[in-house]
Amino acid sequence: MTARKPSEDRKAEILKATLDLAFEVGPDHVTTGLIAKRLGLSQPAIYKHFRKKEDIWQAAIETLCSQIRKNTRAADPPTASSIDTLRRLVLGHLHLIAATPAMPEIMTTRDPTDTLTQARNAIQAEVTRFRAALVHAYEAGQSSGSLRASLSAADGVTLLFGIIQSLVLRLIVSRDPASLLNDGARLLDLQIGLMSNEGLGL
Repeated sequence: MTARKPSEDRKAEILKATLDLAFEVGPDHVTTGLIAKRLGLSQPAIYKHFRKKEDIWQAAIETLCSQIRKNTRAADPPTASSIDTLRRLVLGHLHLIAATPAMPEIMTTRDPTDTLTQARNAIQAEVTRFRAALVHAYEAGQSSGSLRASLSAADGVTLLFGIIQSLVLRLIVSRDPASLLNDGARLLDLQIGLMSNEGLGL
């Protein structure tokens, strides 16, 4: 018999199961039946905490968006150099994807029922703000002389974003998030080295 847990703990389990299943079977194939089976619960037990499946998705996406915002805000303390800020932003975002590998697929899923449309739009809005933070840090690096002025901030951030996108594409194909962080850190250091005035001298 499944042990009774505090409501907030059970809700957190439901949200985690939802996002785990979204990566395993695809966001548009997640059902309350699958969530209940994963947790060893009945479907009515799920509905004690969320009235309908859309409410589960709304709570899951609010959690993801909060994590993206937290990464964006925490990556720019006044004492950090621009290059350190860029590194923390990109690596922080890769950590989020490694922890919740369903996030890229939620952002790109074509949902004929529109259940996930609001979820997709909310995450994309947060990623847009994340990208703006990258641009701000890059421009600050150019102003301080640590990053090359010959490359526009927009193009520099596109190259940095390309690291995330290429690793995400590999994740979608391989279904293995384990290499995101190690490969991401290595590729990021190489790219920043090429952009830096004290980098590889190219």
